[in-house]
Amino acid sequence: MSEPSQTWNWIDGSWADGNPLIAGPNTHAMWMASSVFDGARYFEGVMPDLDLHAERINASALAMGMNPTMSAGEICELAWEGVKKFEPGTAVYVKPMYWAEGNGVGVISPDPDSTRFCLNLFAAPMSEPDATFSVTLSPFRRPTPDSAPVDAKAGCLYPNNARAIREAKARGFDNALVRDTLGNIAELTSANIFMAKDGVVHTPYPNGTFLNGITRQRVIKLLRGAGVDVHERSLVMDDFLDADEIFSTGNYSKVVSVGRIEDREMQPGPIAKKARELYWDFAHA
Repeated sequence: MSEPSQTWNWIDGSWADGNPLIAGPNTHAMWMASSVFDGARYFEGVMPDLDLHAERINASALAMGMNPTMSAGEICELAWEGVKKFEPGTAVYVKPMYWAEGNGVGVISPDPDSTRFCLNLFAAPMSEPDATFSVTLSPFRRPTPDSAPVDAKAGCLYPNNARAIREAKARGFDNALVRDTLGNIAELTSANIFMAKDGVVHTPYPNGTFLNGITRQRVIKLLRGAGVDVHERSLVMDDFLDADEIFSTGNYSKVVSVGRIEDREMQPGPIAKKARELYWDFAHA
């Protein structure tokens, strides 16, 4: 088990370091999975799209039957306060969280007025600009909106992602492409996915089976603003196997290129490089 990185938490009106004990066996989130989170990034003195992450955590809480207790503005203020507790130059993951403490209707549903909040921040290095990772096709699939709360960044969705990445790693890959129920590629286990062919970028259409990531939306906007054609559409595995380049977007690592898909080696391409450069320029603007 790896040692945890430096961590600070704002909970119940004050800051605490480390990993405070915040739940018991009767806590609704412990046995009924009523928890949501979001993630922003602090690096090089900036926190791009922090306001959008703060707004999304509140939307996720409502989608899971909880009443948010913090405004987006309050979350942003706490985030800037919290990152000052780390040494200068430290890259930090900024994770606001809500969970239900008490039972609601029929026990299974949470008591919306028992919602608790924590802002968790921990040191986490950013990926190197030339980093790459390998991907395979997962046998597991994304749930549909009528079978799981895919409109929320909910903790209960991640065990499915976890089994997909465990299976991929057991076969020697870093991550996996996950399909929706129709067989179209939806996302990676932990990020959104893009491909480029003949100078044109393609990414799965956000059909409700996966989160339309904030970094994903930002990169699409930045690429289009730079004159790159970006199409959101249905994509299958063969499209990715035939791609000139593949890259991911996500809050944790921002923009990272795929270096191998199945048994095919790939090199980071010019569009992924442009996407990363555009994002860094935007973040520091």
